[in-house]
Amino acid sequence: MTTDAFYIAMHEGAEEAANALGVNFIYQGARDWDAAQQVPVLDAVIARKPDAILIAPNDVQQLIAPLRVAHDLGIIVITLDTFIDDGKYQTGSGSGDFPLSYVASDNVLGGRIAARGLADAIGGKGLVFVASAEPFISTTEQREEGFKLEMQNYPDIEVLETQFSETNTSKAAAQLEAVLARNPDLAGVFGSDLFTAMGTASGVKASGKTGEIKIVAFDAPQSIVGDIKSGLIDLAIAQHPKEIGFFGVLTAYAAVTGQSVPVLIGTGYTVMDASNIDDPEIQKFLY
Repeated sequence: MTTDAFYIAMHEGAEEAANALGVNFIYQGARDWDAAQQVPVLDAVIARKPDAILIAPNDVQQLIAPLRVAHDLGIIVITLDTFIDDGKYQTGSGSGDFPLSYVASDNVLGGRIAARGLADAIGGKGLVFVASAEPFISTTEQREEGFKLEMQNYPDIEVLETQFSETNTSKAAAQLEAVLARNPDLAGVFGSDLFTAMGTASGVKASGKTGEIKIVAFDAPQSIVGDIKSGLIDLAIAQHPKEIGFFGVLTAYAAVTGQSVPVLIGTGYTVMDASNIDDPEIQKFLY
């Protein structure tokens, strides 16, 4: 998705690795997060017969068949950030186990971190919900999974039904206001992706509930600094997209040159809040 700050940062990391290695790196992407838009872009890339394809698949199932075309042509397939099928590659089973490697954050862990942060912010009790993009995106599904698993440790917190905004910030804002209308004592929200987090924050602000409804945001664009300082967002969980892009290219290069590569490469997180948001060592992880 070429308009997303997260993927722009990932691209920068990939370019840095490509320049260091002296390899030919071509960046293509759809404008919106939509499998129907991504597949034609992927088909065009496959037609150029590259040695390797690094991709953040938009859907766990819909991208299996087009990526298998690349694999069957002898193109190395590595997924970044998101995965296909169940994300367990090179197992010898399953229709989507053929990618060579997966480079990403541990999203279940990220969801657990979000749950602990939100539980602490609301004093361990109250109503909360997950604001997500849409079903069948591997990363957000895993973040929701981790969040709900961790919330089982907080018996006084009730997790309401997940809201899906289709990466539309206006829809996320409207959903927040609708949930609040049904649940006036709403205590907190976990925005499991950049767009829903920012849209949810807009909804909280429009409702006059800044500081009352606690928000934990997943991903950290530059614009989030002001929201953290104002108290609109309590916590942001920043992935390291430049690392994902950098290690993705390194992994592809190693595979193309005949080296063995790990099937899973994990990258870390940085937690941002009002206590550390001005620290240059923290700000370097903003997208």
